[in-house]
Amino acid sequence: ISYGGSPRATIALDRCARAHAWLQGRDYVSPEDVQTIAHEALRHRILISYEAEAEGVNSDQIIDELIRLTPVA
Repeated sequence: ISYGGSPRATIALDRCARAHAWLQGRDYVSPEDVQTIAHEALRHRILISYEAEAEGVNSDQIIDELIRLTPVA
């Protein structure tokens, strides 16, 4: 990764997850809301290194790995 998500990416992730929860008729955010919108909120905020790009790695794969590695209580 050349550049990861900034603090503004976290704000966007929060706002999008809240909106998704609201659209689902809930007044609370679940981990599934965050996981559902993570790609859309973060995809364009993660810059892939040249080496990773040459190996065929894309931002969606990185987000998938982050979701997989992040423990959810």
